[in-house]
Amino acid sequence: METIFWSCLAGGILFAVVSVILGDLVSHALDGLLDFLSVDFLKPMVIASAVTVFGGAGILLTHYTGWGSAVVVLLSVAIAIAISALVYLFYVKPMDNSENSTGYSVRELSGRIGEVTIPIPETGFGEVMIKLGAGNTLHIASSLERRQLSAGTRVVVVDVLDGVLRVTKLDERRGDVV
Repeated sequence: METIFWSCLAGGILFAVVSVILGDLVSHALDGLLDFLSVDFLKPMVIASAVTVFGGAGILLTHYTGWGSAVVVLLSVAIAIAISALVYLFYVKPMDNSENSTGYSVRELSGRIGEVTIPIPETGFGEVMIKLGAGNTLHIASSLERRQLSAGTRVVVVDVLDGVLRVTKLDERRGDVV
């Protein structure tokens, strides 16, 4: 029985090392191949942790207790299930829920402060750069009050009409709209 425990422990460790080194390559090679077997809690990390913990617990229980093989196996399975449930609940599930989206709606830009990059004439269009998250986005813009806005002018988005930002100059002294 000890051979099985050592094999599980070694297999789990080997899986961890291989997944760290070759994880992306294997993931792309098998992309979608085993999706039909997918159950939410049967993630590779959960399975690997269960196998590794089963092997490690079996080895420890065999060496440090005088219990029989059946008790050691049952207790090792129980410990493996408990630890893999904790791995799923406190690591895998929160990581699945923590994906960040860089998507946004142009309607969300109302009220944002930006900077004119291409001058906006009184009756035409220019361009405004707005900081979103870790990056900057460039958008076509027009002046709400039909005033000329030169490059470098800080503006606030008042409205979005047909995908065009309608902006007005930001008063730097007060932080208000002019």
